[in-house]
Amino acid sequence: MQIDKSNETINDLNSEKYYHGTKANLKQNDLIEIGFNSNFGQRNIAKYVYLTATLDAAIWGAELSIGDGIGRIYIVEPTGHFEDDPNLTDKKFPGNPTKSYRTKNPLRVINEVTDWEGHAPEILKAMKQNIERIKQLGIEAIED
Repeated sequence: MQIDKSNETINDLNSEKYYHGTKANLKQNDLIEIGFNSNFGQRNIAKYVYLTATLDAAIWGAELSIGDGIGRIYIVEPTGHFEDDPNLTDKKFPGNPTKSYRTKNPLRVINEVTDWEGHAPEILKAMKQNIERIKQLGIEAIED
């Protein structure tokens, strides 16, 4: 199976480990699917689920997701094609150095990463303030 990057095959699905950061309490073989409220902006129904090949990006997902639970990071297996996440690529980070992706296909939970360390409190606070500023400006996730 190949990764679809805007009509360009870039890699084999088995060559990297993929992560998903969240506050949802999931177990092995659960599916992470579209159709739930987004963690960002006006919390519209998400048209994509997100994954990353870097632990740091998954840590951000776990720390910034909405909910009262603890942040969790899962190793996930994509069940279909995915593409670069345009919210973190293009002009923001050309070339996708964060290895952030999105898909309309479910992600299967393989395992949970339990030995990760979050960002320093002042860095997390600054990021949350930036997200709030973006929300106040009415900027939404790119979902086209």
